This record gives sequence, structure tokens and C-alpha cells, in this order.
Amino acid sequence: MYEPRSFLDKLFLVIKGLCMGAANKVPGVSGGIVAFVAGFYEEFIYSLQKINTKAFKLLFNGRFKSFYRYVNGPFLSLLLFGMLVSYFSISKLLDYFLEQKELYVWAAFFGMILGSIYYISKDFEHWNRTTITSGIIGLIIGISISFLSPAKENDNLFFIFLCGMISVSGMTLPGLSGSFILILLGNYVLLLVDSVNALYDTFAEILRGDFSFVDNGERLDTLVILAVFTVGSATGLVSLSHLLSYVLKHFKHITTAVIIGFITGSLGVVWPWKKTIIKTDSEGNAILDSNGKQIIVNYERYLPDWGSYETWWALFFVIVGVVILLSLDWYGKNRKKNND
Repeated sequence: MYEPRSFLDKLFLVIKGLCMGAANKVPGVSGGIVAFVAGFYEEFIYSLQKINTKAFKLLFNGRFKSFYRYVNGPFLSLLLFGMLVSYFSISKLLDYFLEQKELYVWAAFFGMILGSIYYISKDFEHWNRTTITSGIIGLIIGISISFLSPAKENDNLFFIFLCGMISVSGMTLPGLSGSFILILLGNYVLLLVDSVNALYDTFAEILRGDFSFVDNGERLDTLVILAVFTVGSATGLVSLSHLLSYVLKHFKHITTAVIIGFITGSLGVVWPWKKTIIKTDSEGNAILDSNGKQIIVNYERYLPDWGSYETWWALFFVIVGVVILLSLDWYGKNRKKNND
């Protein structure tokens, strides 16, 4: 059993959920990195592992308190609450800054990932032939994913379910961006923009007493897609957690080495100096999504211009990103000292 949390710990857990949710939505950034560097990755994985047949038996037998304790409910509920709030608040703020100050946002994330590499590797003292090989394999896979070309959008419900299972890997595998995987699968706009906005609009209309959406076939189809995606995500989250808990228990050092290599390889995805490639029609005109936004299909990377003031501002935000991660490290060490 995990120790009871203070009010401050609970507040920080909600904030970590906010960060994790925001990270999951940004292409190239992994929510799993937030969990890893914030010090709750293993608890997150082992809590998800508790969602098993025993948990469902407790639930179906009406033993709700026992179910809540068994799955580490106080931890999961606060974390998931923060993530849900993030999807409808912080993630929208991120969308705005990505549109207005894209270079600086990517620079901050680049710095955060640099900081996370340092954070994970600084105390790792188990480098040998096996772990070095594992790290190189993780590095190669991370680099390879960074340069894959995206597929076309596909709204087949079975494929949507698979997208949910695959994309949720960003929450459980540090360095693997679920949203970037959705770009590669061609369904990022459909699942993380159009569907989320459709749900937001539906809730807003219901609160106003407006139920006209039931006659909107396109809205209903989008909500069905979101529901299937959510079920796929939940299925993937639970199944991956069982696999990862086994791997962490039996191959912890190898797994850590793979994660270090993978995160290092993922730096290519969040390289700040890149040109956005927009989806266009046969005449070269930009294709817009249902909200009038251009659809991003990939990125073209380039070297920074050292004569530009924007480059130096970007470097400043890289440092800010690193400092954020070092601050998390400082918080974790002080929390541990206080508990001891």
C-alpha cells in the first residue's frame, strides 16, 4: 500500500496530471516523460496493473470502496482529473502558443527532454554490454520514428480502436509521443482536435439546454469515433501497464537503458528549428479542418540562423525547459528528505 498523501502532494499530483495531459496532446512530447521525471512512473504503471479481473469482481459485487483502494484510486483519480482538465484548458492554451510562438514552444519542450535525459541517466550506474546495446536499439528506434512519413486520415472504427491502443503508449512509454504516432497514422486532427472540440461543444450546448446536436449526423459520428478511440485507449493503457510492470520487475536496467536511448532519439521530433508542412489539395491550397485550422502533416527540419534574435530567444527557452526539469528533480529530492 502507498503512504497517505498530504494536501500539497495531492495538489502537485493534479498539476502533474495537467502537465501529462498537455504533453500527450503535443506532437513529439510524451506524457510518460512527465511521469518518469516527476517520480511517479512506477506507481502509475503498477496502479494501472491493478485494473484486472479481481478489480472488476469487486466492482460488480458493489464493493466500491474496496475497488477504489485496490486500484490506488486516490492516486489515479487525481492524476486523471488533472489530465481531463488539461485537455479542455491547458492544451487549448498550448494550441494558441504553437500557432503564435511555435519556435519558442518547441524550444522549451526540447529543453525539457534534454533535462529529462540528464535526469534519468545521471544516477544510472548499470552500463554494461547489454544495457549499452539496449540503449543503442532505443536510440535507433527513436530516430527512425522521427523521420517516418504520415499516412492518410482513416475513420474506420476498427482502425480508430487500434489508434487508441497505439497512441496511449505515449502515457506509458517515456519518449514515445502518442500524438506524433497519431500524425503518422494520419488521424491526429480527427482524434485530438475535431473529436475533442466536438465533445467540448456538445457539453457547452447541453449546459445551455440546447440538445440540437442529436440531429447533427456529423457531430454524432464524431462523438462515436471519440468513444471508440477512448475505449481503445483504455484497453491499451491497461494491457500495456501489465506488460510494462512485468518488464520493469524483471528487466529494470535494460528497460531504463532503452528509455534513455529512445528519449534521446525522440529529440529529432521536437527539434525547434523546423518548417511545418501543411496538407494541401491538388492545386496547392491549404486544406483546413472543421475549425478552420491548417492540417499539419509533417515537419521539415533546418539549422538555426545564429544571426537571428529569435534563435537566441529560442535558446533561452531551451534553458527554461532544462530548468523546469531540474526543478522537478529538486522537488523530488526535497520531498524524499522530508519523508525520511
